[in-house]
Amino acid sequence: MPVAHSLLQAQEEIEQVLEDVSEEELRYRPGEAASIGFHIFHIAGSMDRLFTYARGEALGDDQKEWLQVEREFDNHTFQVEDLSKATRDTTAKCLTHLQGIDHATIFAVRHVGQARLPSSVAGLLFHAAEHTTRHVGQIRTTLKIIRALNS
Repeated sequence: MPVAHSLLQAQEEIEQVLEDVSEEELRYRPGEAASIGFHIFHIAGSMDRLFTYARGEALGDDQKEWLQVEREFDNHTFQVEDLSKATRDTTAKCLTHLQGIDHATIFAVRHVGQARLPSSVAGLLFHAAEHTTRHVGQIRTTLKIIRALNS
């Protein structure tokens, strides 16, 4: 339940930010920090990857491509609606996955990435929630900085 609540709260906050953010603010990188757009794009990608590992699966080609776009985010143009849809769709997919988890597997070992770092289903789900909420905080802080610089 806490994972679902964290993801839903994060999605709600992202939607609130996206209702009020301009295209310029979405891309602005104060002090070379990551842009709001990057954080939102990264949230969608990282949630998807962490839930994939929690299912005991390897990343697919589309997920690897997404990761590459994250690395080159500033070279791409995404509209507010693109980012909103990405997080909405990923959050919905993750919530569906949470409903189907067999509680007997919650502490099952799962491996992460090419290095196959050890984790567990619970560890990956907790990390997805924590990581997402941390980036939402960075989004809020970045927006405050941008608006303070431009006032």
